[in-house]
Amino acid sequence: MKKSILNIILVAGMGLSVISCDDRLDINKHGNMGSQETFYTNDEAVVQGLASLYVTARSNYFNWYYVKNLLADDVWTGGGSRGDNAEMEKLNEYNFGTDHSLIQSVYSGLYTTIYKANLITDQTTGDTDEMNRCIAEAKFFRAFAHFELVTLWGTAPVVNHLLSTDEYRKENCTPADLWAQVEKDLNEAINSNALPSKKDVNDQETGIRVTKELAQAMLGKAYLFQGKYAEAAEMFEKVIGSGKYALYTGDYDKLLHVDANNCCESMFELQMRNDAEQGWNQMTMTYLMSGWRTDKLNYAGQAANEIATGTYGFLNPKKDLYDAFVKEEGADGYRLNSTIRTYDQMQKYGISVQPGAYLYGNEGYFMWKNRSLKSDCIMDASYFQALQYINLRVMRYAEVLLMAAEANFQAGKKDKALTYVNMIRTRAKVAPLTSVTLDDIKNEKRLELCIEGCRYQDLIRWGDAKTVLAKQGAQIPSLTSNGVEWTYKNDTYGFKDKNMLLPIPLKETELNPNMKQNEGWK
Repeated sequence: MKKSILNIILVAGMGLSVISCDDRLDINKHGNMGSQETFYTNDEAVVQGLASLYVTARSNYFNWYYVKNLLADDVWTGGGSRGDNAEMEKLNEYNFGTDHSLIQSVYSGLYTTIYKANLITDQTTGDTDEMNRCIAEAKFFRAFAHFELVTLWGTAPVVNHLLSTDEYRKENCTPADLWAQVEKDLNEAINSNALPSKKDVNDQETGIRVTKELAQAMLGKAYLFQGKYAEAAEMFEKVIGSGKYALYTGDYDKLLHVDANNCCESMFELQMRNDAEQGWNQMTMTYLMSGWRTDKLNYAGQAANEIATGTYGFLNPKKDLYDAFVKEEGADGYRLNSTIRTYDQMQKYGISVQPGAYLYGNEGYFMWKNRSLKSDCIMDASYFQALQYINLRVMRYAEVLLMAAEANFQAGKKDKALTYVNMIRTRAKVAPLTSVTLDDIKNEKRLELCIEGCRYQDLIRWGDAKTVLAKQGAQIPSLTSNGVEWTYKNDTYGFKDKNMLLPIPLKETELNPNMKQNEGWK
């Protein structure tokens, strides 16, 4: 029974994306599927609803991933040339307004996730083990979405049930309201006794779904972001003490690749499948966009054999990030060379910039940890490289350890903080610290989790954003065959006071007169 339920989660969601097109076709319907109110009455129906919820979260991943990484300080936008993706450039250079399309998409995507969760929590009739587990998972997703809303927008409305027509125009909520909802949902999910735990550290089957330990990690993260350090430390200790997760000990530079899908370090991954028949139903632009700008590069030798071409060259690492690695572990550092490569290293690998070409938004460094490998592809579609089956990483155990280090440090337990930081450093083959500071933890987290969607919200809550991001977007580099040139300058750029919160999307304030815009935005 358990195996069939897991298969439904993986497969039914893809089927839902196909079936949803029926309303555009002249297809006779056979039978009556019933109404929304009568659908969630048996295990199979509730699991189908949960599959749709997982697919919604997966569909929102691209926008979520790019918005958060572009707003941080570790990457240039990149692309083919200036204006290749103007909306992404606006984010990275802090020139965006209330009508920004990617911000709107993430916002609406989070509320779609909440709506799908509310369908399950409100409409499920019955009390089977499977129903209770689906409800607990739905509460996790609802909490996750509200967490993103409060940490990015601050004053977005809480929506914890299916709305009646007279509730459609909700007013802003306070951050306290949002945090209370996050805590409530996660505590209820954890205490329901419905969420599974992995059998052991290598249990890949159970880990494809929300586990009790994942919900505990998310609650710990919520406490940490609110400055509830003792509560956060206690929750992270439960995850660590469970013994169900561990740092991946395979090749570090494969950690964000197929080789490490659902590995012992995986806390939360949105699932992809190596299934050619379903390839286009689960395609993602995530890796197509972040792969190197292959139409402006020559490939030879080892690179030609390993790298999947047909990618677009966004999210190129900054020299500042590279220098931070070198300062910590030297130019020959194991983790550094598993994360970033210099142009000199790329040339030795078999890659060079074509004569007369240039790589826009590139300072002479290439992200290696998420390089596009042929071995990651369902099909090597060099004409449109969107068919990888790398699971979409949301949280891994390294983040839990680093959050635990911070929470324990702030709670006065510096020995535990030191232990957890050194676990990360040992895996990275960096000398352990003999004592630890908050700056050590911040730096370790930047290096370990770069381009994994953590940095921006950390900078905001640490109070570091205005300093770190003050000059972001002032000048933009390009890499040519002759070296780096600074090819573009902005008159307006950088983080400002209003950027402490993202703007409520213009569409929301236009349609809902009860919604007030965040401070500083017009």
